[in-house]
Amino acid sequence: MNKKYALSLAAVVLVVTMVACQLSGYLATPTLSVAPTPTISTKLPNSQPASVTNQQDQLVALYQAVSPGIVTVQTSNALGSGWVYSSDGYIVTNQHVVSTAKQVEVDFPSGTKVYGTVVGSDPNTDLAVIKVDVPADQLDVLPLGDSSQLQIGQVAIAIGDPLTLNGSMTTGIISGLGRTDDSNVQTSDGNYYAAGDFIETDALINHGNSGGPLLNLSGQVIGVARSLQIDPSTGLPSGLGYAISVNVVKRVVPQLIQTGKFDFPYLGISTIDKLPLDVINQLGLKSDTGAYVTNVVPGGPCDQAGIKAGTQPSSVANLNSGGDLIIAVDGQPVQVFADLIRYLVLNKSPGDTITLTVLRGSQQLDLQVTLGVRPSS
Repeated sequence: MNKKYALSLAAVVLVVTMVACQLSGYLATPTLSVAPTPTISTKLPNSQPASVTNQQDQLVALYQAVSPGIVTVQTSNALGSGWVYSSDGYIVTNQHVVSTAKQVEVDFPSGTKVYGTVVGSDPNTDLAVIKVDVPADQLDVLPLGDSSQLQIGQVAIAIGDPLTLNGSMTTGIISGLGRTDDSNVQTSDGNYYAAGDFIETDALINHGNSGGPLLNLSGQVIGVARSLQIDPSTGLPSGLGYAISVNVVKRVVPQLIQTGKFDFPYLGISTIDKLPLDVINQLGLKSDTGAYVTNVVPGGPCDQAGIKAGTQPSSVANLNSGGDLIIAVDGQPVQVFADLIRYLVLNKSPGDTITLTVLRGSQQLDLQVTLGVRPSS
């Protein structure tokens, strides 16, 4: 399995190694030695002044406009980035940056340093919110974009504190959308639950970028830097990073502010997708796409709805045939599991009922699933 390492700096190499192993990825935080609606900044309008004649000038203007709203977040053993979400002092960062800390140090580019209180965090989406007591006129709120409007190939800009280099800026493009990644929550069998709707980018993300914003050319936040992909053949960074989409931020952060937590919707299944043709044929599947159910948690939401996992031995090693193939959710096509998890995190909550369309052999079924709350560990 490809490892994705979250971006956090470590006081010592051992600490970084432990964090990487725990989070199934290399988190972008260097370890050291609802409810308010965010105020929209008007510093950087969507239409650039006529004097901005090329992208270089645009990037310079963008950095000058947004960098005052990007902060450093420090705990006793970690350092990451964050950004100003609202004028009443709420700061967004990653859950893996704050970890279990209740109080953190927040350093502003102006030189102001304050202690902030962690008011809420969610290990499933890897988001956290910090409250600082700073006058509103000293808080440069970053405007939020709409990640549903993003397209592959658009310019992406990351600003944060990689390797303790405060206010560092890198640029690239959006390389992929709707990706899944491991969450920070382990299942009972030692694997990790999936998290969804990550933006893939080749804008350079390093240790310390965790929690910092991914921006578009209008200076709007389109994501929150979280992790980078490690090449399994070399153990080195691949050049592809992952950011939590801003539409996930819009859904999760108000709940963290209001209640301190976010209840992630839960299905209680394991699936596999992107199967090669020979495996599809050996399993007898009637579609080339979809999420094939390999395990159903006894008593879980999908079990209660009648979703079936494969139980019949097949010629494919460690993979039984006869399981359901999920091909749609509420009428929306599911080509891969990422489509399903993305739909749930952006649109549904525990207690909601969804319709999963499955192929069971040659029979198509619509099954009603009432979502549960994902276990915390």
